[in-house]
Amino acid sequence: MLFQVGGQGTRPTFFEMAAAQQLPASLRAALTYSIGVLALRRPLLHKVLDYEDEFFALLMLVLETHSLRTTDASFSESLYGLRRRAVKIRAKKNDAPLKSRDGIELSGLEKRQRVLSVVFLVVLPYFKSKLHSVYNKEREARLQASLWGDGDDTFESADFFDRGEGSLVSRGTMDAEATVRSRLAKRLQKFVFACYPWLHATSEGLSFTYQLLYLLDATGFYSLGLHALGIHVCRATGQELMDTSSRISKIRNRERERLRGPPWLKALQGALLRCTYTVLDYAQTGLIAAVFFFKMMEWWYQSAEERISAPTVYPPPPPPPPPKVAKEGIPLPPDRTICPLCTQKRANPSVVTVSGFVFCYACIFKYVSQYNRCPVTLMPATVDQLRRLFHDV
Repeated sequence: MLFQVGGQGTRPTFFEMAAAQQLPASLRAALTYSIGVLALRRPLLHKVLDYEDEFFALLMLVLETHSLRTTDASFSESLYGLRRRAVKIRAKKNDAPLKSRDGIELSGLEKRQRVLSVVFLVVLPYFKSKLHSVYNKEREARLQASLWGDGDDTFESADFFDRGEGSLVSRGTMDAEATVRSRLAKRLQKFVFACYPWLHATSEGLSFTYQLLYLLDATGFYSLGLHALGIHVCRATGQELMDTSSRISKIRNRERERLRGPPWLKALQGALLRCTYTVLDYAQTGLIAAVFFFKMMEWWYQSAEERISAPTVYPPPPPPPPPKVAKEGIPLPPDRTICPLCTQKRANPSVVTVSGFVFCYACIFKYVSQYNRCPVTLMPATVDQLRRLFHDV
C-alpha cells in the first residue's frame, strides 16, 4: 500500500487536504461561539444567530470569490500554500506549464472553473445545511407526534364571537391561504425527510471513496467536486508564493484603471476599492487568527473539563478481614457449600449481613428468630438482616 505522508513534491498530502477541508467548519464554530458570547451583551446579535446559515454563506462567498480570483485557490487552501490547477488544458505560450509525475499538463483556472468552484464551496454546502435542518425538524416533529399525538387541533380564534361577517370572510380567506402554504410546506418536509438520508449517505460515501483513493495514491482528485471540475490541487511553488502579492497588486491596479467618470468620482471609487481591499485583507487575517484562537481555547477548556470531571482513579481497597468465630459459636465446616447449622448441602442459601456467613434459609431464619444473633459470630442480628443469594459461590 503506497500513500504519501511526507511533504515532498507538488502533490499535497492527505493530511493537508483534510486540514484544508475542515477549516471552514472550524471557522464557523469559532464565529458562532464568538457571536454567541457577544450576544449576551448585545441582544441585537441574536438576529445573526437566527440566520446563521445565510450569514456564514455570505461571508464565505466573499472570501472564496476573492481568494479564487487572486490566488487560484480557496480560502483554506491558500492558507496551507495550495493552488488549484486545471487538468488537460493547453497552457499559454508565455507561461511554462507545470508537469506532474504522470505528465498531465496543469495550468491556471478559467473563469468558468472559478465560478463553479464557488458553487461547490459555498452554494452546495449552504443547501445541504438547510436540508439537514429541515430533516431534523421533521424528525423531531414525528417523534413528538409519536409520543404525544398530533397537536394540530388547536383553537386559536379567540375573537371568533366578537367579529362581524366581513371579518369572518377575510379571516377565512387568510386561513385558506395559510392552510395551502402549510400543506405545501408539510409536503416539502416529507419529501426532504424521505430523500435526504439517501442523498446524505451517497454524498458521504462518495467523499469517503475519493479520500480513500487519494490516500492510496489511486487518483489525483480529493473530492467529487474537484473531479467534476477537472481540477488538481497542487502545492504552490516558491516563485508562485512570491508572485502572489505582485499579482494582487496588478489586479487592483487594473480595476482602478477601469474606473470612469469625473475625477472626483474616480477618487471616490478608488477610495472605496482601497477600503474594500483593506477590509478583505484584515478579514482574512482576523478569521485565520480566530480559528487558531478558537482551537486553542477549545483544547484548553476541554482538557481542563476532563481534568475536573474525570474521577481520580485509586487502587481498589483491600477486602475487610473476615469476622472472628466466637468460642461459643457454631464451628464452620471445612466445605464452604455445607450449612453450619444442619451440616448438609445448602438449600436456598442466605447470608447474614452483619457477619457475612451463609446458611440454609430455613435454618438461619429459625435460628435468628429464636436467638436474635448470628450462630457463628454471636453478633446481634434480626430476620430483616437476612438476604437471599441467587448465585451461590
